[in-house]
Amino acid sequence: MEIQLPIESKDICKILPHRYPFLLIDRVTAVEPGKTLDGYKNVTFDEHFFQGHFPEHPVMPGVLIIEAMAQACGVLAVFTQGNSERRENEITLFAGLDNVRFKRQVIPGDRLDFHVELLNYKRGIGKFQATATVDGQLAAEAVIMCAQRIVE
Repeated sequence: MEIQLPIESKDICKILPHRYPFLLIDRVTAVEPGKTLDGYKNVTFDEHFFQGHFPEHPVMPGVLIIEAMAQACGVLAVFTQGNSERRENEITLFAGLDNVRFKRQVIPGDRLDFHVELLNYKRGIGKFQATATVDGQLAAEAVIMCAQRIVE
């Protein structure tokens, strides 16, 4: 399987079932199936969540930073299975979250860079070390477990 980089949002939609406004990864810049993935999200002032979090001091919610990192994990999981697109009716769900740390606020104008490393993958369940940085500064990190499931 040859992977054409970068993978842009229109092609990420072939890999993940997420759609606007919940697709939180804009581009994949590097991927090595079974090993690592790099990507990013451009955080803009017109993000829907900034309307209420917080109007006078917009900060990207931590749970959405974690969700964005999990989406990067989901992309790596699909490629690790040897696929270039997700299988029909397949979704990747959270199975666990450990060692979550937030180190820096993410605000409009930031580019949130993701680095995901596969730690273990067995029977459709992957364990990943994920980090999100802004300008080289750690914004968040977590160990994320994802399970791929077929839904009817």
